[in-house]
Amino acid sequence: MQFFSLEGNLALQNVLSRMEVERQKIASTQKKGYFFIGGGIILAITGILMGLIGLAIVVGLIPIIYGGVVFYKIGDELQAYKEAYKRDVIGEALRFLDASLTIDPYRGILAQEFIYSQLFSTDPDRYKTEDLVCGKADKTGFYFAEVHAEYKTVTQTKNGTRTEWHDIFKGIIFVADFNKNFNGVTIVRPKDFGSAIGAWFSKNLFSFNNKDVIKLENIDFDKAFITYGTDQVESRYLLTPAMMERILKLNSNSKYSISLSFIESRMYIAFPLNRNYFEAPIFKSLLNPELLNEDITAIKFMYDIVKELDLDTRIWGKN
Repeated sequence: MQFFSLEGNLALQNVLSRMEVERQKIASTQKKGYFFIGGGIILAITGILMGLIGLAIVVGLIPIIYGGVVFYKIGDELQAYKEAYKRDVIGEALRFLDASLTIDPYRGILAQEFIYSQLFSTDPDRYKTEDLVCGKADKTGFYFAEVHAEYKTVTQTKNGTRTEWHDIFKGIIFVADFNKNFNGVTIVRPKDFGSAIGAWFSKNLFSFNNKDVIKLENIDFDKAFITYGTDQVESRYLLTPAMMERILKLNSNSKYSISLSFIESRMYIAFPLNRNYFEAPIFKSLLNPELLNEDITAIKFMYDIVKELDLDTRIWGKN
């Protein structure tokens, strides 16, 4: 689907034309580096197969080292190019979409806020976040960022200890002002086998982290999600029939199942993703009209959440 077009945005066209020259230079240099490293490996393997092991190592190592030097020398230019892409290209595209939108490549959702959102039951042992986008849709402020949270497991083996890393979440965390200070906490998570079993125990034997399972009137919503809350009345008041329909629509438009939480005056939504957004291309032309489509479509999707969930309707007001 073509969402974003360069037509009418002369400032962005000029930025892309200027940066395309730099991209071509970096791409050419990287290809040169790959050529020497690949050639060195081929020479080394050929020499080893011929029985000339010592000579093969020396002859193969020289182009490999040279290729590594090529990559090292272009490193600063590559980093500057990537930063300029986010600042000048993505930044200009955001302003074209809405003047309030900004991006900061070096900021994100802090680990403390990720944990505070209670979107996931496991705290991260390793955490990375970047590309914080902030904006305002009418009266509603929001922000979102890419997040990669992992936990580790350490097992004893006959050869010692083995540390493995597992994903808790990889994608975008979206945060919006809900214009109401909640007394309790409401968590909406996708329903799967594990959560269904947990919900049965929560309902029949005990509460989940002091939260009860909330039984809602929308059958489709209950099929898709497990809802926990510390205040049954508030959770039902919050998840109105209209809100549940909007969340179901939002979930159907997302590639993977979303999770939500409502805490204090904020709504958190976790969107799992399988790619890293807002990264500068190296071997694809910046002048390709499809270049920005996927990135800007993702941003537009986040921007439209305020409208989709009707967050700008000020029916409560904060205390």
